[in-house]
Amino acid sequence: MRKETAEILTLLDSFTLWTPEDEAMKIANDFRSRRVEKGITREEMAETSGVPLGNLARFEQKGLISLKNLIELAKALGYLSEIKNIFAEPKFSTIEDLELIRKNSGKKKAYPKSRKKCDND
Repeated sequence: MRKETAEILTLLDSFTLWTPEDEAMKIANDFRSRRVEKGITREEMAETSGVPLGNLARFEQKGLISLKNLIELAKALGYLSEIKNIFAEPKFSTIEDLELIRKNSGKKKAYPKSRKKCDND
């Protein structure tokens, strides 16, 4: 695939309305592809990761897995840093988002936005 085509597809992908189930299956399919590419059977992956074989099969077939087991599988396949860094960097899509991120950088807790009092309150 040409670089330009890949960039366009990546851009279009960000505008697609995906469901959590769609995303889970994409992650599961990508995991299975990486496992198969390395020549690792489900049984071997279950043994290496400590994730029960049934849970591994359910993940690959339905995209269902606990966060703990996903971390164990990522670790066993060499993708632990990608999981560990999933929320490491702030993301923004507007200037307002960026300004808010900069304003709140370093805070330990989020507080509710203050409500303006109405005459009826």
